Amino acid sequence: MHWRAILRLFGILLMFYSLNFVPSIIVSLYYQDGELNVFLLSMLSVIAIGLVLWVLNRNQRQELSVRDGFLVVTLFWILLGLVGALPFLFGLHLDLTDAVFESISGFTTTGATVITGLDQLPQSILYHRQQIQWLGGMGIIVLAVAIMPLLGVGGMQLYRAETSGVAKDEKLTPRIAETARSLWIIYLILTSLCGIAYYFAGMTAFDAVGHAFTTVATGGFSTHDDSLGFYNSPLIELIAIIFMLAGGVNFAVHFIVFRKKLLSPYAKDPEVRTYGLVFLFASLFVAASLYLSHAYGSVLESLRYGAFQVASVLTSTGFGTATFATWPLHIPLIMVILSFTGGCAGSTAGGVKVMRVMLLAKLGLRQLFHLAHPRAVVVVKQGERAVSEEVLYSVWGFYVLYIVTSLFLTVAMMAAGLDLESAFGAVVATINLLGPGLGEVAVNFVSVNDVVKWLGVFGMLAGRLEIFTLLILFIPAYWRH
Repeated sequence: MHWRAILRLFGILLMFYSLNFVPSIIVSLYYQDGELNVFLLSMLSVIAIGLVLWVLNRNQRQELSVRDGFLVVTLFWILLGLVGALPFLFGLHLDLTDAVFESISGFTTTGATVITGLDQLPQSILYHRQQIQWLGGMGIIVLAVAIMPLLGVGGMQLYRAETSGVAKDEKLTPRIAETARSLWIIYLILTSLCGIAYYFAGMTAFDAVGHAFTTVATGGFSTHDDSLGFYNSPLIELIAIIFMLAGGVNFAVHFIVFRKKLLSPYAKDPEVRTYGLVFLFASLFVAASLYLSHAYGSVLESLRYGAFQVASVLTSTGFGTATFATWPLHIPLIMVILSFTGGCAGSTAGGVKVMRVMLLAKLGLRQLFHLAHPRAVVVVKQGERAVSEEVLYSVWGFYVLYIVTSLFLTVAMMAAGLDLESAFGAVVATINLLGPGLGEVAVNFVSVNDVVKWLGVFGMLAGRLEIFTLLILFIPAYWRH
């Protein structure tokens, strides 16, 4: 393990990240909200830590291996959680647990919160919360990969670890730095369009920017305690649905659409097509269930609230216009299933991902077919492409680890004092990067104890890093040379 080279890289990344306090400083100066010193102190602290790490290890320029990459990605997300927590520590005077929970929830685009009274918070603190979700959405590491070649640090290992899963080896452009830049350009375009649409739909400029950040990032942080329900606007909710769903689409498909200037790649991609159908059928089913159980008075109202919450949960955004945990009968469980399904691979959404769910379903059907025809050779396909057995084993392994991790966290949270519904709800909220859960955590994590919050932090990191990248560090073989 190239420890000193890793520390040097962390020093560079931290100095680079310190620039992200500048917009919050500008917001604080503009609104005169009294938090200027908080962000100046945070920025100087991060620069100082980064500078020390870089100066002490500036001559350590070894090429990082793939093995190093897993450690760098995991440790840097933890490090980001700590430095992103500084304004919450200095400005809101939260304790370390709450500040780190809020920060990790932001960077992992989970949206679970321990802060209430958002409507009364200083604007610069609110802006900071929204911005960390936006940065976390595409992955701060991917941003860094676009810059790393300029600093003489290879980025491929980081990119592979950051985007572990089915789509990790699919490059959009020949060079990894170009790929990262292409992704960020698309991300910026979608965010800008979303912000403009929100503004013209009636939001203030501040709220439009803040909510655009967390909509495209499928994060779910809001500047209001009532989330998007604060506006009670069907138009704002429709805009949110469109851009939440866009955030849940594989950005490689967005790239092809932008390059070809055609919408047809969305319809041709089997994962995006399935994702769209899941949203459509789930929305209709939930709306019908809400109407028939008399939760809402009309079909249109049931469709409005049902479609919004389905989009919010499926994309793991977590915006709320209603608390789905309090909906009658089977509807909360449908929402839980949708949150485990998640968005597309290569998107900002959480969950198992639609592509993996499709492959798992095809594996199950192949097994049934084999029982009827033991000698048949059946190839699993994704669209027109045959899927290798190696990828299928990887998907199956991912699914098993995802479920085992979820069960482990549920047991641990029950041992820490939560009832079954709240413990399971907290796991759904964190590992699926959803935000709102069930029971005690249906709205926020304010009332739970510190042990539950730290378990939640682990769940959020596991979900954001797609299980493998985090859990590989717990395998003894990983640390053996």
